[in-house]
Amino acid sequence: MTSSPAKTSLRDSATTPQAATPRRDTRGEKRRRRIYKSLHDCIISKGYVKTTLADIAEGAGMSASHLLYYFNGKEAILEQYFANVAVRFLERIEAFALHPAEQQVQLLADFWFKGETSTRREIGFMLECFGNAVNDDILRITKADFDSRCKAHLASIFACAPQLLLADARDSAEIAYSMMIGLRSAVYFDDDISLERAHTLFTETVNRMSGFSA
Repeated sequence: MTSSPAKTSLRDSATTPQAATPRRDTRGEKRRRRIYKSLHDCIISKGYVKTTLADIAEGAGMSASHLLYYFNGKEAILEQYFANVAVRFLERIEAFALHPAEQQVQLLADFWFKGETSTRREIGFMLECFGNAVNDDILRITKADFDSRCKAHLASIFACAPQLLLADARDSAEIAYSMMIGLRSAVYFDDDISLERAHTLFTETVNRMSGFSA
């Protein structure tokens, strides 16, 4: 049995050949993608805790022993998959920096509350990952790196603001990021708030905090 893929932080993942080059289509890579998809589907349908290695293997069309050739357990699958997803998200978010700061607010709102990552099912998957990051050192490091880079991006937007409600761009970014994560969670648990309403609240509040709305 070979070892599982190296456990890396988000920042390390972003600089590996796997993240920096086009996706390979070797047989091993195709099987890893099937394993990731199976884990994703299992978490959405029954949650991470109730998902077994056998469930993931069945969804990927292989035996549990065959799956262990690629990963040494379901924790290793989630750690690497979450790192890969985080890298892809950051590539999208940080590409917004090519646009004017005011437009970036709208782009971020669209990404978090209108994009393919914003269905109720995908928000549930995100919350499952965040919950497991509490007790998994690798997931926690990956999430912390992801949070840090998202806040840095927001801080760069606030640094270009014509008039800040708060004196510090980093404090503004902290509040905006907390609001974004909180609104996504609220959409999942509270039937009285829709994705459309969350999008509006985020956009209007950030614009007011930055003075862009004026």
